[in-house]
Amino acid sequence: MNTNPTARKNDLVVQETSDEVLVYDLKTSKAHCLNSSAAMIWRSCNGSNTVSDIVREFEKNGIGSVSEDFVWLAIDQLNENDLLENKNASRYNGHSRRHALKTIGLATAVALPVIASLMAPQQALGAISCACQADINCMGLTGCPSQMVCNVNFVCAPQPMPPIS
Repeated sequence: MNTNPTARKNDLVVQETSDEVLVYDLKTSKAHCLNSSAAMIWRSCNGSNTVSDIVREFEKNGIGSVSEDFVWLAIDQLNENDLLENKNASRYNGHSRRHALKTIGLATAVALPVIASLMAPQQALGAISCACQADINCMGLTGCPSQMVCNVNFVCAPQPMPPIS
């Protein structure tokens, strides 16, 4: 079991907000939303931090006191969503998440790590790669159909059809 997990960096588009991290996986076309606890653990997975080091990071940053089981719960979720470089054996292999939550206990004041994932429609890829400031930006973009115009949302979109008279 790898005790120094490493967050995956390649083929990901990462957007941080004030209290969560949104990760879009270019390989699988999946979008993941990491709550603040899961995001903090993912950021701490640098390949040199152990699970114990990550626990200390929570305390050092004033986030709260957590157990190693708490961190392992997040690592298992990161593993399942292919957000770590190397697969780690599940800490709860053969046990349910319910069992893991009992082990962690409800006494923790920190929000449990949660990763919500969904498949992104193919159109979302076009919106990411076809951002624009003016119509000229839409011409010749790889993956964007021709005859595109820059719409009000600053995304290259098909030219609107003229009204039928």
